[in-house]
Amino acid sequence: MAHLVCMTSPIPLPHPLPDLPPLLDIRELSEYLGVPVSTIYDWRSRGVGPRAYRFGKHLKFAFTDVTEWIEAQRDPAPAASSQPPRR
Repeated sequence: MAHLVCMTSPIPLPHPLPDLPPLLDIRELSEYLGVPVSTIYDWRSRGVGPRAYRFGKHLKFAFTDVTEWIEAQRDPAPAASSQPPRR
């Protein structure tokens, strides 16, 4: 019986775990980006969304991957014009 007590009482882990990036689930990513969950699934099917980890049926997105993907979506800076501004 003593061995069952050990199995039901896991060792507490530090939170957050050191050296692991924070992970978002698909609902949290949807809220963060302000888009429907269905849009994220659509992006994944087209191969254009942020990278994800799959744990069984669950998708998790590393915040570092999300921020890199967001930066890649930025429009290019407008080209500098050689003409003076209009008045």
